[in-house]
Amino acid sequence: MTKLLVEVYARKDCSLCTVAVKKGCVLCKEARDTISKVNEEIPFQFKEVDILVNDELHRIFKEDIPTVFINGKKAFKFKVDEVEFRKKVRREIIKAGIMRLWTKKQHYS
Repeated sequence: MTKLLVEVYARKDCSLCTVAVKKGCVLCKEARDTISKVNEEIPFQFKEVDILVNDELHRIFKEDIPTVFINGKKAFKFKVDEVEFRKKVRREIIKAGIMRLWTKKQHYS
């Protein structure tokens, strides 16, 4: 079974962030912290993507960081609500389990 994949598109160095506020941008850190907290309880793969390593990624996401994808589907932009994140992760895990059962049933039919 492959694990659920959660990807965060952000800047590794948030001091350069264009959405920075007086104290500095904390959106990426808060998103990472929320995702890590949930990951302690619910296992999934967590991948951070630095948008500065690729001109195309930077062009797409420069004004929309952090952007969070769950199994390739955009789930959050800017803020990650912990309760909603848990719901979405659980929903994807359940969906993957149902697809596995359906595939297994089709295989044996």
